[in-house]
Amino acid sequence: MSEEPLVKMRDVWLEGRSDETWNPIINGVDLTLARGEVLGLIGESGAGKSTLGLAAMGYTRDGVRISKGSVEFDGIDLLKASASVKRELLGKRIAYVAQSAAASFNPAHKLMDQHVEGPVQHGVMSRAESATDGIELYRKLRLPDPEQIGFRYPHQVSGGQLQRCMTAMAMSCRPDLIIFDEPTTALDVTTQIEVLASIRDIVEQFNTAAIYITHDLAVVAQMADRIKVLLKGDEVETADTRTMLSAPTQDYTKSLWAVRSFERPQKPAIQTGSVPVVSVQNVDASYGTVPVLHDVSFDLHEGRTVAVVGESGSGKSTTARCITGLLPPKAGQVLLHGEVLPADYRKRSKDQLQQVQMIYQMADTALNPRMSIGQIIARPVEFYLGLKGKEKRKKVDRLLEQIELEPSQYYHRLPSELSGGQKQRIGIARALAAEPKFIICDEVTSALDQLVAEGILRLLARLQDELSLTYMFITHDLATVRAISDEVVVMKDGRVVEQGPKKEMFKPPHHAYTDLLLSSVPEMDPDWLTNLLAERGVDNIGDAAVDKM
Repeated sequence: MSEEPLVKMRDVWLEGRSDETWNPIINGVDLTLARGEVLGLIGESGAGKSTLGLAAMGYTRDGVRISKGSVEFDGIDLLKASASVKRELLGKRIAYVAQSAAASFNPAHKLMDQHVEGPVQHGVMSRAESATDGIELYRKLRLPDPEQIGFRYPHQVSGGQLQRCMTAMAMSCRPDLIIFDEPTTALDVTTQIEVLASIRDIVEQFNTAAIYITHDLAVVAQMADRIKVLLKGDEVETADTRTMLSAPTQDYTKSLWAVRSFERPQKPAIQTGSVPVVSVQNVDASYGTVPVLHDVSFDLHEGRTVAVVGESGSGKSTTARCITGLLPPKAGQVLLHGEVLPADYRKRSKDQLQQVQMIYQMADTALNPRMSIGQIIARPVEFYLGLKGKEKRKKVDRLLEQIELEPSQYYHRLPSELSGGQKQRIGIARALAAEPKFIICDEVTSALDQLVAEGILRLLARLQDELSLTYMFITHDLATVRAISDEVVVMKDGRVVEQGPKKEMFKPPHHAYTDLLLSSVPEMDPDWLTNLLAERGVDNIGDAAVDKM
């Protein structure tokens, strides 16, 4: 590492505008980063992690400003640099990997067209050279069919695959600094290992500096040389990773290290002969001519939660699309209360549509940014329940109270004025507005920090008990599976490889693939990833050639 830091931030203050008032976001934080060093930024939602990471690029989002301090990159004062200097730096020497790949890619252009844009515009490579290099980066990040995946549109790949494509795009110009903003939240545990290993290898090979923003403490333990803890815009403490993990000095940091305690009691066994709320029976499905689901079957009973787990591309979300009728199965059927549902949602009755609702992974892309919170929740209230005027407003207010948000404070707000956890609660309220019996929860806590995620899980558990709801919980987080599920369905390559009650699923013997998932959950040990790769026979961590069994 060079003795002179690549990045120097001194006494940086940032403010956000609300109406005509500027309010503090970051309060006098210092940050230094050397070439080849990874700094982990951690803290709960609203701590200022992403805002500080963007400020290291000399960039702020709309409605945010750097009011005081200095930001230098390789001797260049980013706060005084001209627009042309910044254009030359950003994307070429400084890159950014956003948390929400789905909200960051242009849906109208193929992945490879977007990948090559940076290297071509910055004169780093020709289009052909960049495309060839892109395929190699896709291969390095363990994307399926790396020669062809770049010729798909963003909606034609899974969330985890799209996140890896964004990581490859950030690496395309071999930048000196990369800001990773929660880059693995959308990834399953086995894919996460490969991506983390590849990121670590890229940093080492090219002596790249990185700021790694995350709420996953076990992940930051594998990636960071140093860790900086933030709380409501203030620096709590900074130390090298091993010291921070073994001997944090501040009570707040110690509270982050504590293991979360929430876990629902196991419900009694299902009575023989009871009719499931939803039954998936021998479902096959394809995207065009490409088969993606093969003979998928499982049942979901009233008042219970079935967690569907598996790596990116295993068929979890595709199964949900078949249940909702967005993707008609090629074979098999879906039953609701014992009656066969029409395969295409357009042929379902309003009552059938009402009974099956969905809470989406990324609230940022699921909520209309131009509609107020009240309007968003009111639409299904009016459509499914036929309520209007004062009765509609009363129902929306009750829904906001159910999700523990004060109606008078949130009814007229826009989604952009809410935190990630608050937006996810609005997604829950919108699903509840139809008064369904079955809700699909698609990775609803993956983008949230541990404290906020636990709050969402407790809320969902309470609502399930109060309303006798049935949940299908799509997740790659096995800690979430332990916390909320009654039964577990494990999927791989579009097939169900194992299923059963939660207690049985976490006890050996397991299917080999279930064993792989369980052994891939990161631990709060900075040597965990290195040791795991060695155990799996991966000599070069950049190859990350993990056998998926």
